[in-house]
Amino acid sequence: MPQSLSRILIHLVFSTKNREPALSTALQAELHPYLAGTLDSMDCPSLRVGGVGDHVHMLFGLSRTKTIAEVVEAVKTSSSKWIKSKDARLSSFHWQSGYAAFSVSQSDADQVVAYLANQAEHHRKRTFQEEYRLLLEKYQVPFDERYVWN
Repeated sequence: MPQSLSRILIHLVFSTKNREPALSTALQAELHPYLAGTLDSMDCPSLRVGGVGDHVHMLFGLSRTKTIAEVVEAVKTSSSKWIKSKDARLSSFHWQSGYAAFSVSQSDADQVVAYLANQAEHHRKRTFQEEYRLLLEKYQVPFDERYVWN
């Protein structure tokens, strides 16, 4: 086979430092396209970026030449610098260390896209910590409770 091909969809989630609601609605309107562009520039085609004031979700195709850790590092570093440049009040902005990444089947991609598009409505009923815990349980990811709630 002369080509190396892949289609691995990743649902990536990470939060602001201490889950501070630092991402205003206006900032999110610029941040989400910025994150999508960062992914696209890494040969990780973005399908949807969403989130609310204290966290982001991204659904993207993982480049066949990058690891998830490399993508996360690049996305967090680039976006953190970008956020700090947007407003002097955000000069101390940081993302929380850590992240969660889940594989998504192509047949479920539309459902995940809809879920990410509806984050504001979704979080009227559920906190980020509750959502995060449910995602970890759904994807059967072992976790330490101390890190979900702190």
